[in-house]
Amino acid sequence: MHILKKINIYSMTTISFLVALMVILSQVFGLETQFLKITFDFIPEVVMASLFGPFWTAVGASIADVIGNTLLGKAPFFIGFTLNAFIGGLIYGAFFYKKKVTLNKAFFCVLLNTLLISLCLTPIWLSIMYGVPLTDGKLWSLRIVKAAIMLPVQTGLIYFFGNAIPIKSLGRRFVSQ
Repeated sequence: MHILKKINIYSMTTISFLVALMVILSQVFGLETQFLKITFDFIPEVVMASLFGPFWTAVGASIADVIGNTLLGKAPFFIGFTLNAFIGGLIYGAFFYKKKVTLNKAFFCVLLNTLLISLCLTPIWLSIMYGVPLTDGKLWSLRIVKAAIMLPVQTGLIYFFGNAIPIKSLGRRFVSQ
């Protein structure tokens, strides 16, 4: 199985549509403060991961981050968050590409994203951006509460949408063999 699949015009159109949804869910309907961001852009990202795999999802998530921050960003652009988007896309693709979405997979995917991105990388980027020491309580208190709340919410939504959309039948049309 190749990680990098050829894509056709339907694939490019679908990826573009999902990127646009990610931008809207992240920048328009997301809740953002200096140290915290809550969005639901992971839903189209999981659809993209199921259809196109780790590479294209990582690329799409990175493009969504750059476009969203350029057009509608509430904070200065920082390449670390684009790296977060790329890594998140790789993780979603690894868990869901050509695989059934189960509750266990959804949970462990969200847990890995939460531990690696939300609780490791993002605090480092915020510390660099705003000069806040990594030991500062305000950097961690909101992040830990968010992680505890969003872990079951994201798991449930990924499981629901991952099983509500007929990904397998769509996938045959969009990805060239």
